[in-house]
Amino acid sequence: MQFSNYFFLFSLIGLRYLVLGAVCFFIWYVLFKKRLGPLKIQLRFPKPADYLREMAFSVLTIAIFAFVAFVLLYNDAVRQHTRFYTNINEHGRWYFFAAFPLMFFMHDAYFYWMHRLMHHPALFKAVHLVHHRSVNPSPWAAYAFHPLEALVEAGIIVVFLFTIPIHKFHLGLFFMFMIIYNVYGHLGWELYPKGFNRTWVGRWVNTSVNHNQHHQYFKGNYGLYTLIWDRWMGTLRPDYDQRFEEVKSRSSRARVLQ
Repeated sequence: MQFSNYFFLFSLIGLRYLVLGAVCFFIWYVLFKKRLGPLKIQLRFPKPADYLREMAFSVLTIAIFAFVAFVLLYNDAVRQHTRFYTNINEHGRWYFFAAFPLMFFMHDAYFYWMHRLMHHPALFKAVHLVHHRSVNPSPWAAYAFHPLEALVEAGIIVVFLFTIPIHKFHLGLFFMFMIIYNVYGHLGWELYPKGFNRTWVGRWVNTSVNHNQHHQYFKGNYGLYTLIWDRWMGTLRPDYDQRFEEVKSRSSRARVLQ
């Protein structure tokens, strides 16, 4: 294994996180802070020390994510036992596209149960509390994990590579989608329109309001992309819809006043 490959992965993961986080932070927390402030899910803003803590733990997480991918993809002794492939025609174009929704639901299930595990009393204070120190999260909280939790989070790469055929583009595109949705979930503002949570589709989609409640109250709303597991397991906060509507009502009033 060549460690230049590790630094390539670290740079790739870190750059997309840095660019996305910086753009979102600049727009919502700097450029339009005064104008968008009244629409924030939690009206107050984190302290500068919170941003620094989140960024510091995010760097550790990026290093761990890169290391796991490095060991799996650049170590021939391990890679030969995975289902990683490089020729799209090996499994056909139909499978290439069908793998994305499959990965979506696999990751959604993995995250929900891993997240529930992290809230077990034996693990919460020692591990998951690092992430929950962001009671009022910012985009930089998306990767702000304890190193042990970051390792468990990276476990989804292991699940993918040892269960279904995975192309390099699957990993690149899917994890780009993952970080975009993760940053949105920690953004501090709700981007879906008013009433979305009541629609046939929206009632199953995880939102920034939903995950913000999880950070604020530490209990309930454990999902990542969807609310399927939260609704099925009875862990969706009963005040979620009310909170979503309250936040979006503020948005509607602000547009009327402009």
